[in-house]
Amino acid sequence: MIQSLLFFYVSFKRLKNVKINLKLSELGLPRTVNITFEVFPWNNSFETGIPLIDEQHKRLINLLNLLASHLAYQSDMLVLDNIFKELAEYTIYHFKSEGEIWKKYFGENDDWELQHQKEHASFMVEVLKLKAEEQHKTFNDVVEDLLSFLTHWLAFHIVDSDKRMAKAVLAIMNSDSSLEQAKQTAKLEMSGSIKTLIDIILTMYDSLSNRTLQLVREVTERQKAEEKLRLTANVFNNTLDAICITDHEFQVIEANPSFYQVTHLSEIDVMGKNLCLLKSGLLEQKEIDMFWESLNKSGHWSGVVHSHHKKGKVEIEWLTLSAVKDDSGVITNYVAIFSNVSHLIKKQKSLEKMAHHDMLTGLPNRSLLNDRLKMAIAHADHTQTLLAICYVDLDGFKEVNDQLGHVAGDELLQETAQRFLKAIRSQDTIARLGGDEFVILLGDLQHLEEYKKILNQILEDISQPLKIKDKNVTISASIGVTLFPQDNSDPEMLLHHADQAMYEAKKQGKSRYYLYA
Repeated sequence: MIQSLLFFYVSFKRLKNVKINLKLSELGLPRTVNITFEVFPWNNSFETGIPLIDEQHKRLINLLNLLASHLAYQSDMLVLDNIFKELAEYTIYHFKSEGEIWKKYFGENDDWELQHQKEHASFMVEVLKLKAEEQHKTFNDVVEDLLSFLTHWLAFHIVDSDKRMAKAVLAIMNSDSSLEQAKQTAKLEMSGSIKTLIDIILTMYDSLSNRTLQLVREVTERQKAEEKLRLTANVFNNTLDAICITDHEFQVIEANPSFYQVTHLSEIDVMGKNLCLLKSGLLEQKEIDMFWESLNKSGHWSGVVHSHHKKGKVEIEWLTLSAVKDDSGVITNYVAIFSNVSHLIKKQKSLEKMAHHDMLTGLPNRSLLNDRLKMAIAHADHTQTLLAICYVDLDGFKEVNDQLGHVAGDELLQETAQRFLKAIRSQDTIARLGGDEFVILLGDLQHLEEYKKILNQILEDISQPLKIKDKNVTISASIGVTLFPQDNSDPEMLLHHADQAMYEAKKQGKSRYYLYA
């Protein structure tokens, strides 16, 4: 929308004789309109592999694009009500039919299924909440809020939740896996989901820029044109995105307040200066040819740039650059919009941590442990060193949890995790599997005494008293150990052998380690 308004702002006087012959009868709009604005283009990355669910997802995305089209062409509130109604009815139908598939394979009390139902419920609550905002917000604000919510929710929900569920279902269907095995398969296959999410987000931005030159509003009378011009000036001056307009040689002739704020430059520093010099990190040498080819061929370019600010700070930005042409097709201006996507990168890191780390202790979870174990085995094999796989179970944890409560139990687990981290070396790994069970990987061992020394230190540290809820608490640990390559098993069996050894340590009196034989 911003890009469209800016295009109008730069070239309004040259558009007065343009004839637009468009049509969009599906929207209930005048028959002079026929462009559907795709704010959310369908992407193969959204496919779950289950045809029924994919078709329903496509319909939901079509409804989202329908709303975007209404926003672009300023439909009235009655049309908006109809779209809300259709969205609500179809969403209920989709959630019901999708839920039947999940329940068939997961059952009604599975934690994945329950979480999925919770996400669906929160979706409907938020949609109804946004709908209610029309009582005291403008039409544009309501639809923009809804579009923002839908794009975020659908992208993350489909790619993260639905695809994970679908992969588990397909694993059950195609290989007769058990539910737990299918879940593990799904988790492994979803390890690249964060990159997929970022690719989808960037695809959305690219799709928006590809349609920039198609979003020229129908100009039928001077009064409407002047109103649009005032609106454009307001958007230009108040949007959070940094925007500037250059001449055909990239010399800046106009910039909005956000541009000055982001770059920490004054008007004297900006006006008449070359944009590529102001944004010192605008183009890397390897991208210059592609940049000019795209700009000359299609009239626009979009991509990620690293902008170096006057104060030395580096921001990751998504640049959309579009050419403005006169009636004869000659480029007269360029419009550049810089959107800060640093928060997306932070979101990516946050999601990545959530996917691979235990949320209570911050330690690697089972998924990351599997990757680390495979790497450790390969390293031990390559360097001809020993790898100790240690399965740890806390003795006395259940009693503390039962007597002092779950909050105290969580505090105990967090403190125990810190004690583990202090006892192991920087190249070692400590992971939490769940409850009071941990796994430690001790690599680069030259002889047996090395792992024994570390485990003895761990046993000593763990047995030290802790004060929780003003009470002294003492626990111990039982540790089962298996050594690679003496135990030349696959990763799953190595963990199983270490687990068996742990139970043997408990039988022999706890607070000790036992080597699998």
